[in-house]
Amino acid sequence: MGQTLAELLDAAAEGRFPPADGGTTVVPQPGPRDAGVVAFTAHSVVFVDDDPDWVYDTLRTIDSDPLAATMHPRFLAALLDRTGRVMDTVDLLTVAPARTGPPPLPLRELTDPDHPRAVRARRHRDDVRVWAADGGIVALGRGVAGRWEAAVEVDPGTPHPGLGRALAVAARHLVPPGQPVWAQQAAGNARSVRAFQAAGFRPVGAEALLAAP
Repeated sequence: MGQTLAELLDAAAEGRFPPADGGTTVVPQPGPRDAGVVAFTAHSVVFVDDDPDWVYDTLRTIDSDPLAATMHPRFLAALLDRTGRVMDTVDLLTVAPARTGPPPLPLRELTDPDHPRAVRARRHRDDVRVWAADGGIVALGRGVAGRWEAAVEVDPGTPHPGLGRALAVAARHLVPPGQPVWAQQAAGNARSVRAFQAAGFRPVGAEALLAAP
């Protein structure tokens, strides 16, 4: 098992996961922007520039199933208070391999750096690029530990069924050859979860991303 978050994520993208032993691994943040927790099956990874003993001691105080402790609201609240960071929600973390050839629908790249989708994406990613289709957009950038991350957005009331899935498939054609592409979906956003899984993204865990305020 790798000793950095990037190595752990690269392994997970290839289907190799930490041992399902109920344990927690604490690794340094990949950079100053990103801290958080990734929960794989029966093993969690906390990436934070802090004392690992504090993490383990705090987890022992959480009154829950030990396998769920790293994603328990009390632990996440303690981690947020400790680091002074903020978060939105716990996401389903998914990944898919790149595809060759052109995307399955016409796209035009948006070059306006002030486009709302580009502005939002740059809060969490580097090297952001955004493409528009009729009724939606797909954004791509380098996120946690430098991984390629995709996000799609479908206009409300769009008359094109399956557009979300097609945009998610397009993301697999837009990443460099041989690189996996990651995507997070809020667990309650069932439509997004279905679209990404239909596009070939497989769930690998849950992620709580802590951002600087």
